[in-house]
Amino acid sequence: MASNNGGVSKNGFRRHGHDGFGLPPRDLRTLRALKTPARIQQFVDALEYQYANTAWSPQRVLRERKGHCLEGALLAAAALRVNGYPPLIMDLEAVHDDDHVIALYRERGLWGGIAKSNFAGLRFRAPIYRTLRELALSYFEQYYNLRSERTLRSYSRPVNLARLDGLHWMTAEENVWFVPEALIAARHYPLFPERVARSLPRLDRRSFEAGMHGWVRH
Repeated sequence: MASNNGGVSKNGFRRHGHDGFGLPPRDLRTLRALKTPARIQQFVDALEYQYANTAWSPQRVLRERKGHCLEGALLAAAALRVNGYPPLIMDLEAVHDDDHVIALYRERGLWGGIAKSNFAGLRFRAPIYRTLRELALSYFEQYYNLRSERTLRSYSRPVNLARLDGLHWMTAEENVWFVPEALIAARHYPLFPERVARSLPRLDRRSFEAGMHGWVRH
């Protein structure tokens, strides 16, 4: 989708074909080769999942070839960007559980998502969702903790990482903690009333085991 001539991508977003965003040529070529969201997801899936208190930039993730949820979303956002999409991410907020970060993309006016997770159902979404609320709700049934509690509660407004270019989110060697800070600060919208949350049944055993495919204890 991207070219060296600049212009507008087929998704209607401005390209920066002349600009490598500060990435080394090898990393830029790696990301530009991931020409579709599905290929980006495959690349993110292939990264080793790391359990660490880090917030690596995409450049660091490409070098180390590992990352967790946030870092996978940042890498996906960078790959989307160099292929003509805006670098958008969204927070999924949970209770008694970790939050989850999704890289967003839009095709033909419909939203999809790319994500890294140890849980099978919390990764890719095809672009079929009319609203971000619909997209967020698609993660609800697969979003649970080890006590089988359904834990997803809200979703954030998209954060456009282009606003953080001055802080070098794509290439920094140090942790980019300002990204999760921006997600926390973004307005969040509840998916359902609290009274509904209090009465949610626990996940059944078959669904629990299906969603745990690929999960690794740490």
